[in-house]
Amino acid sequence: VPLLEPEKCIVGTGLESQAALDSGSVAIARQGGKISYIDGKKITLLVNNKKKIDTNLIIYQRSNNGTCIHQKPRVTQKTSVKKGQILADGAATLQGELALGKNILVAYMPWEGYNFEDAILISER
Repeated sequence: VPLLEPEKCIVGTGLESQAALDSGSVAIARQGGKISYIDGKKITLLVNNKKKIDTNLIIYQRSNNGTCIHQKPRVTQKTSVKKGQILADGAATLQGELALGKNILVAYMPWEGYNFEDAILISER
């Protein structure tokens, strides 16, 4: 089940944005232009002040795994976008980067030598 408020990882590999693009869960601009209309269901892109391209967003749709697919608009009205730029985040992305969970503080602490690599949750932050 995807999180409602995912967080980007604190320490990353640098490939999180490419992984988000390759995941197929984000809406991508098919051509460059200017955002002329935006709401929760679609994004309209104006190309060369002539042609309008609508990108329909997926709203709370069931996936094959029984989880929820939902895209949230990432761009604002009257902003310029390039071809291939992310227009809407998917279930496991945040601001165009892969965001699979929450960041928590964990400590790996031995207890008098009786355990090995046991993680102890310290706090939620």
